[in-house]
Amino acid sequence: MAACIFCKIIKGDIPSFKLFESDRVFAFLDIQPLSLGHATTLKQLVVPKHHGTKLTDIPDEALEEILPVVKKLVRATGAENYNILQNNGRLAHQEIDHVHFHMIPKPNETEGLGIGWPAQKADMDKLKSLFNEVKAKM
Repeated sequence: MAACIFCKIIKGDIPSFKLFESDRVFAFLDIQPLSLGHATTLKQLVVPKHHGTKLTDIPDEALEEILPVVKKLVRATGAENYNILQNNGRLAHQEIDHVHFHMIPKPNETEGLGIGWPAQKADMDKLKSLFNEVKAKM
């Protein structure tokens, strides 16, 4: 996609602090980090039709290498506490319309990703209905 900033980074049109590159994956340091070592790992789209905004837009084979590369980043940074984040859609806080995974070190309470988890008490009948619906589609 011509206007996609991540596609431009992958093509080399925009400079980056490239950490890793293969036929399917490109990893680089984020220029707006939440903590020291915050890196973004994204799937390299060789053919523009494989550019995907959401995870469901990406063919399975193009995702096979993502988590092994994230794992390499974790080991390379020496992060003991970290988050792996992947957002889909504006309501889910996705800002760049290109699937990408963040590896965010959490060195202390103030640096890194800060999240809340507004858990709710589940209605077991509704939960069972949802379970049956999703399981049938798997």
